[in-house]
Amino acid sequence: MKINEYIESGILEAYVLGSASEAEANELLHLKAQHPQIEDALFKLESDLERIAEHMAITPPPNAWAKIEGGINELVKTPQFEYLIGEEPKESSRGSRSGKSAQFIEVEAESGHMRIRKIWRWVFLAVFVLGKIFLAFAIYYYLENRHTQEEIEKLKTELENKRTK
Repeated sequence: MKINEYIESGILEAYVLGSASEAEANELLHLKAQHPQIEDALFKLESDLERIAEHMAITPPPNAWAKIEGGINELVKTPQFEYLIGEEPKESSRGSRSGKSAQFIEVEAESGHMRIRKIWRWVFLAVFVLGKIFLAFAIYYYLENRHTQEEIEKLKTELENKRTK
């Protein structure tokens, strides 16, 4: 096996991105120990990807960590999670314990259905009807053109027959 062909085969990229199979990863690690070219190519690929990631990174807003930490602290303070940690659940502000399972966090979401404004329905209907009308005109003019071409051919043959007589 040629080392340059192995390097260019894409296995290094698959390994770095984590999509290589276990057998491919083991083979790469074995060959890496034997051939310094593979080790150098792997180091260069990893550093290039790291440079790309650093270049394309987006810094989070300054208060993002505070919001995340506050959300986690709020979850830990709920009676459900205190019970999971080992403490006895306390009465909630409503005066009773929640009947929901302690394993899940309830998430409210909007409807999964797509809403279409009524005007778009009419626009779609108009486009559909106009499409059918244009199709009918196209077929009509195609047939007329074909009929006219046939008549022209007929007249040409008659004209040639008169000239030859």
